[in-house]
Amino acid sequence: MTAFTSDVILDPYDYHFHEDPYPYYKRLRDEAPLYHNEELGFWALSRHQDVREGFRNSTTLSNRDGVSLDPISRGPHASKTMSFLAMDDPAHLRLRTLVSKGFTPRRVAGLRPRIEAITASLLDAIEARAAAAKEAEGEDAVDLIEGFAFPLPVTVICELLGIPVADQDQFRAWSNAIVADSAEPGAFRAAGEAMFRYFTKLVAAKRANPADDMVSALIEASDSGDSLNERELIAMLFLLLVAGHETTTNLIASGTLALLLNPAELTRLRADRSLLPGAVEELLRYVNPLNHATDRFTLEPVELGGVKIPAREWVLCATSSANMDPDRFPDASRLDVTRDAGGHVAFGHGIHFCLGAPLARLEAEIAFGALLSRFPSLSLAADPATLRWRQSSLIHGLETLPVRLA
Repeated sequence: MTAFTSDVILDPYDYHFHEDPYPYYKRLRDEAPLYHNEELGFWALSRHQDVREGFRNSTTLSNRDGVSLDPISRGPHASKTMSFLAMDDPAHLRLRTLVSKGFTPRRVAGLRPRIEAITASLLDAIEARAAAAKEAEGEDAVDLIEGFAFPLPVTVICELLGIPVADQDQFRAWSNAIVADSAEPGAFRAAGEAMFRYFTKLVAAKRANPADDMVSALIEASDSGDSLNERELIAMLFLLLVAGHETTTNLIASGTLALLLNPAELTRLRADRSLLPGAVEELLRYVNPLNHATDRFTLEPVELGGVKIPAREWVLCATSSANMDPDRFPDASRLDVTRDAGGHVAFGHGIHFCLGAPLARLEAEIAFGALLSRFPSLSLAADPATLRWRQSSLIHGLETLPVRLA
């Protein structure tokens, strides 16, 4: 088998791809399971088996030259110390071991009452907003992203880290600039530098006055005398803040849209709430918030999908495509809230499996459960064809989601 370089064109920066990537992925799986875009200089793995192998094969597919969420490390004063997304073992294992001490299952499980309280408060607010809009304008549609899907995870991660929730709008602007493809030149770096300055001050304040939050826990984290240095700590805060809300925001919004567009599945879920944990896994598979994993690079020639990739090449593991592979998930293009979606790669696989997966699952289960309970007549308030998707090659998410609550 040879790499497919013509007819099928995958441009991750094209809006048509942002809007609906799945037809592109289907053609890749069928015709070019190892796709090579010579113009943009990347290879893409699209089948489930190959994507999982790409995650496992860290000895030849390296993360260490991957994209860092710390823009300071990308400039002329670049440091070798970056987010552990851009590392391989043993450096990756060292940081993950230290960070996991501030991200224990007990800490995550203990967040349930607070997440439920935040959820209830946000739903109260959007219900009041819808009622006020109907009285004033005769239109009761609200944006579920602005009123719920964004503020829920960003409030949770801000509280978890010990960051003032009042700063969440600023964080949203910074995060959008970091993940967007359409940002003006310099916007990525400007947003990153602003976040870097913010976190530098935050870390200094927490060192002086530790509190019961994750920043303080990360400062204190140690293993056999080892600890996070200043740059590692700040890079980790970049990752936790951006990844900690971007993916969950898109899961809640896109998952809600998927349920509204599949009313039979929504009805099944309303009738049997015991399906909720499995439904979250199915929605992770079906509306994967990330198109692909962080960049990987070949350290030596490697054969994947029957094709040999030369050394020093850029490789994308298309997780959204892998999750739609019918060889792994029969009738994969159909949403099925009773499906056993185990084995999906929405959280990655192997050593880079998402550290925040338990928190994302908990937030999604609470969010969807509360929406189902509070608004039994929830409906889409726009033609699905008019919905706009964010211009990001990495993130797959809506700009807005207009809904009616009753």
